Amino acid sequence: YEVIAVQNPLTSLADDVAATKRALDQMEGQCILVGHSWGGMVITEVGNDERVSGLVYIAALAPDAGESMIDLMSKYESPSHYFQEQEGFIWISKEGVQKILANDLPTEQSALIYATQTAPSTSLPQAKIDSPAWKNKPSWYIVANNDQAVPPDLQRDLSKRMGAKTTAVEASHLVMISCVKEVLDVITEAAGNSIK
Repeated sequence: YEVIAVQNPLTSLADDVAATKRALDQMEGQCILVGHSWGGMVITEVGNDERVSGLVYIAALAPDAGESMIDLMSKYESPSHYFQEQEGFIWISKEGVQKILANDLPTEQSALIYATQTAPSTSLPQAKIDSPAWKNKPSWYIVANNDQAVPPDLQRDLSKRMGAKTTAVEASHLVMISCVKEVLDVITEAAGNSIK
């Protein structure tokens, strides 16, 4: 399969959607979209494109119409003390990366993740989805059971609401780094069952 890893600017939902659509324009034929964390918001919106035949959510947000990240997270405890706002963007502390994003990765790896983070705009948590693609497209969901960023109970609730084929993994929020094989297996299954 051809793969494009979209570099979301994280400046607004609209900007991230536009970046993903530009990547779609580079592809030939049908494809699946894979979204991790905030990326679930993006694929939920972009997934309505006729070129998209399936969706894979990895420890991700999967909103319904009119829902925002705040709406989804408000029922669950948030580790907000690890986040700092600066000039309209949100940074996570080095300790926060280790404790809530990468709690199953070596310290050296979490230090690299901290150093290379892209700070999202403070506008992202309020952004709302218009028309959720998971209502019309086959979906897969990987629940990270040890996630400290997106609560596992929220992940399970979202995957159930979507009717997604769900795989649970004993992993942190960065499940695609700590459990590469399990994530790859789900993506490969989704591609094989969606792309004709």
